[in-house]
Amino acid sequence: MKTFNLAILITLTIINISCRKEHSIGTSKLAAASYTNVAYGSDPLQNMDVFLPEGRAVTTTKVIVLIHGGAWSSGDKTDMVQVVDSFKKRFPDYAIFNINYRLSANPANLFPTQENDTRAAMEFIYSKKTEYLISDKWALIGVSAGGHLAMLQGYKYNSPVIPKAIVSLSGPSDLTDMYQNPAGGSPLISALLISIVGKSPAQDPQLYFNSSPVNFITATSPPTLLLYGDVDPLVTPQQAMFVKDKLQAAGVANQNVLYVGSAHVDTWSNAVFNDAFQKIDIFLNAHVL
Repeated sequence: MKTFNLAILITLTIINISCRKEHSIGTSKLAAASYTNVAYGSDPLQNMDVFLPEGRAVTTTKVIVLIHGGAWSSGDKTDMVQVVDSFKKRFPDYAIFNINYRLSANPANLFPTQENDTRAAMEFIYSKKTEYLISDKWALIGVSAGGHLAMLQGYKYNSPVIPKAIVSLSGPSDLTDMYQNPAGGSPLISALLISIVGKSPAQDPQLYFNSSPVNFITATSPPTLLLYGDVDPLVTPQQAMFVKDKLQAAGVANQNVLYVGSAHVDTWSNAVFNDAFQKIDIFLNAHVL
């Protein structure tokens, strides 16, 4: 009888140890992962870099989509490497997607190619939601032309997901006004818009209307943080005010920060960038819930 009881005790001990090991394995944190040049389309420029945090889950892992600038005609996601590094430190629990898009320098890729690519990238990311283990809590952050694309995506479309927040750093919001009232009265800015869109507002007013984020702001638009320089020779502070005023009228949370003595985002000092990152940190913590 004692031998039988000892055998049972040994068996139960082995089972208990085995169960605890399985439980330990099952609850261990998923390791962080990163993937470069992940294709979301057939063109070589339709790709993104993916940075997934440790311990991610579809119910909790928030998302930042980064969109580079370059006047819709140049630039690359590699321009955002330092931003990615800063955000990984500030937002260690976020998944970060740093996207590329086709550039209007190629005549076959005039606007709205960049708008369409941004939306395609968003749809691709969302289609990988269960694979990447990410939630519906997204923030879109764009620099210059990327700020324009972030606002256009966030205000114009309610799929594949409605962002919880948008951040625009020096992003144009009204292309018709940008053409008609360019910064400093420079005709070069108006000419640049024609080279990007292919036409003037007089030739195709609907295209300019459809390409301007400010025209799609409603009461359900995402909260927006606007970060601009007050002596920007490319994008006037008025472009931010158009958005702020319309968001205010619609009752949407927003913050407009104007950096005195600062020009376009690519020339900002370290002190201005540090302040901008701090404000982004606070804004996302308040709205991406």
